[in-house]
Order: sequence, then structure tokens, then C-alpha cells
Amino acid sequence: MLLQEKETRVAVPPPRAGVLRTAVQVMGELLITAGVILLLFVAWQLWWTNVESDAKQSEAIKNFVQELGPPTPAAPANPADYGPPVVSEPPSHAETIGIMYVPRFGADYTRPIVQGTSTDVLDTLGLGHYKNTSMPGAVGNFAVAGHRQTHGAVLDNIHTLVPGDKIYVQTKDGFYVYVFRNNQVVLPTSTDVLLPVPAQPSATPTESFLTMTSCNPRFGAQERIIAYSVLERWQPASAGPPAEIAAQVAKARGEG
Repeated sequence: MLLQEKETRVAVPPPRAGVLRTAVQVMGELLITAGVILLLFVAWQLWWTNVESDAKQSEAIKNFVQELGPPTPAAPANPADYGPPVVSEPPSHAETIGIMYVPRFGADYTRPIVQGTSTDVLDTLGLGHYKNTSMPGAVGNFAVAGHRQTHGAVLDNIHTLVPGDKIYVQTKDGFYVYVFRNNQVVLPTSTDVLLPVPAQPSATPTESFLTMTSCNPRFGAQERIIAYSVLERWQPASAGPPAEIAAQVAKARGEG
């Protein structure tokens, strides 16, 4: 007589549990994909945009210095008084005005200053000049804008400036030496910082200001950080670069 085998039953999960498990798996995969995409976007913003912009800015500097002609020896440590600064006419949109050198930002800091503050300028070409403000050396407010963490990060270290720091602007006419005074954090709507006398609507300018604007904090854009400087002196291109930045100028010309 054969023994009867015991029937074994396998519990089958209800259909609802299987659908829920599948939905959770799909959601997890979507979140992982979104995280990867987000990381790639951050890498593009913080690294690749800087690589692209650095190349464009180097090209703009190279083209600008080629138009200046042969180099001139550095000026003596105690340059002469060359009288009132020569002030150039504003160029067309996206054309290069000159080069900015800021020793506080490093011995290699050399950035082009380009006409305009639209994205086609700020995202690729460097420092953008607010069109309705003065040109370098003029009485009034020469104001520029630049990104802080992306697209070349031209003003990433704006917060490190110390009163007395020198900021040098080179144009085809010569070199303009500004001295940093102070910085200020304002709301994006505070456009009075671009007035001929910054933040003083009724004042008549008697000095030549340089105002640099950028986003604040470094990885945000809720505010604007403003750096104010005033013109100390200028010297014509024929006098050569100021001695203290002669090496930077030579390097910009490809001689260093």
C-alpha cells in the first residue's frame, strides 16, 4: 500500500503587493537616475562652464594684446604725473575694452573686460561692462559684473579684497590703477550702486570709481556683493605697465 504524499501549498502573494513592490523599484530607479543627472549638471556648471569660458577669455586677451603693438618696458617704480586720464569711447557690444589684473586674486589673474552684461558676454567672455556707466578713467562710475562660481568664476574671490588693494585696468590707451575701499552686500534690486556716485542719487561725481558686482553668497544668487574702488593714478601705454604688474602683463602677451 502506497503512502500518501503530504500536499505542499505555496503561498501566492496577492496581486496588490506585487504591484506595490514594482512601483517602489521603479521609483527608486527614477530617483537614482535623477541624482546622477543632478550630479552631472552640477559638474557641468562648476567645472565644464569654467573650462569653456577660460578658453574664450584667453582668446579675447590674446586678440586684444595683439592689437596693442610691440611691448613697452615697465614704468619706473615712481611714475610721473601724466595729467588727466585719457578716456576711450565705449566699443560695440561684446567687444573687448581691456584687461583687468588683480594681484589679490593671484599672480595669474588676468581677465578681459567686455562691453555689455548680457548672458552672451558674462557666460563666456569674462567681466561685463554696464553700458550706461563710465569708461575706465572717467569721472563717475566704471561698473562691471562677473560670475562667482561658474562661467570662468571671474569674481570668485571678490570677498577677499582688503582696503588698499590695487586693481589694474589696461586699455589701448594705458593703465588705470584703482584702490579698493570697501564692499557691500545688497539685494539684486539695488541698482543705485551703478550711479555716478554709488548709492548717492543726488551727488555729482568728482572722483573716478570702479564698482564690481557679483552674486552672493558664493553658491547662491539671493544677494549681490559689491566692491568699490577709486582711481589713484593712470599712465599712458607709451610709459609701459606699472612695475608691480609688469610680469603679469608680459605673461598676458605670451612673453612669460
